[in-house]
Formats: sequence, structure tokens, C-alpha cells
Amino acid sequence: MNKSEFTSRLAKRADVSGAEAHRLVQAFLDEVQGALARGDDVAFAGFGKFSVSQRAAREGVNPQDPSKKVHIPARTVPKFTPGAVLKSAVDKK
Repeated sequence: MNKSEFTSRLAKRADVSGAEAHRLVQAFLDEVQGALARGDDVAFAGFGKFSVSQRAAREGVNPQDPSKKVHIPARTVPKFTPGAVLKSAVDKK
């Protein structure tokens, strides 16, 4: 499901216009992105937690020439940890 499909389903479920649903989804994404950029976590009980993680610098291999090593710099990356309710909903058998 892409953003457009998600927005359409949200509009129907919440009984709002497509434009309003789009604004709500975009506002949600902007808020999560802003919080992560500030280094804050965003947690939804049962659903999961968005956070940032530090990835250490390391040496890698150039895939076009495996004999050459390349330096991969340290970086900050976004991370999502699913909650128990989401895990069980996905894993229902």
C-alpha cells in the first residue's frame, strides 16, 4: 500500500474528504520526521516506537570491485520497533 492508497482508506474510514485525509497523513509524517530530527522518540502504545539510532563508521567493500575497501562514515538512522499488539496482528496464524 502506498501513501495515496493509505490516504484514500483513511478518508473512508474516518468519513472525511480525501484532501483532509491527505493533510492529516502529511501532518503526521511531518511531526514524526521533526521529532526524529530533534533526536526525540515517538511511541504509540501497542503499535510501536520510532527512534533514531547511531550507526558506527566501518570499512566496506566496493561491490563493483571487491578487492577495494571503502570507508563508510558513521551516521544517524531512523528506526522502528514494532509493539506487541502490532506483532501479534501481523503474526496471526
